Amino acid sequence: MLTDSHCHLYYDNLKNNLKDVLIRANEMGVDRFICPSTNMKDVHECLMIAKKYNNIYCSAGVHPHDTNKVSKNYTGEIFELMNEKLMIAVGEIGLDYFRNISSKETQIKCFKEQLKIAQEIKKPVIIHNRNSDKDMARILEQFSEVKGVAHCFSSDIDMAKKFLELGYYISFSGNLTFKNSHLPEVARQLPLDRILIETDSPFLSPAPYRGKPNEPARVRFVAEKLAIIFRLPLEKIAEITSENTSAIFGIND
Repeated sequence: MLTDSHCHLYYDNLKNNLKDVLIRANEMGVDRFICPSTNMKDVHECLMIAKKYNNIYCSAGVHPHDTNKVSKNYTGEIFELMNEKLMIAVGEIGLDYFRNISSKETQIKCFKEQLKIAQEIKKPVIIHNRNSDKDMARILEQFSEVKGVAHCFSSDIDMAKKFLELGYYISFSGNLTFKNSHLPEVARQLPLDRILIETDSPFLSPAPYRGKPNEPARVRFVAEKLAIIFRLPLEKIAEITSENTSAIFGIND
């Protein structure tokens, strides 16, 4: 069975029909889900969903876009939330220099603060990295004890190798399936035991659904693309990527 290692199930187009969304996922062989938060509001929805449905886990963190809106005590809130059994990571955290919705200075400050939390409580992180490879590598090197996942990877092979060197896993989303994507060549050069798959629902629908709202069932298309890249049966890709998810997030189910 497949694991969608990154899906934002609290968005309206998913949560309003979540029972059906999960049924469709199960029909496509997807039976486990990780629902990361992006701010200190939606984290509570993540936790509520994880408590209501089986095989859903969640994380607590502030996305770089939302770092300009954090409260003074947001780190204390994350610490408290991480006591919940279903909270398996700090995230989604990181840097985004593509949109720069929050200033670089604010993004970096909050990123470091959240890496410190992960370091202290010995939890993995879920990393968002867009157009920020240089600063990302520099900062992660300062927190060498912290491990995690480079979610929705879109950088080049050099950055992928840097993440691996730092002990991180690489997660591929629907953009792996896009026509003329450079990512299949990146994936081909990586060890399969360090790869995860995700949808990033409701974003980044894979081909042939590109441009439409995404949902966890479609992580199967990402897995099928990896099966082609590595010339392995889909079942083997499902097994390995699910085991990788369990390993990095410490899930025993």
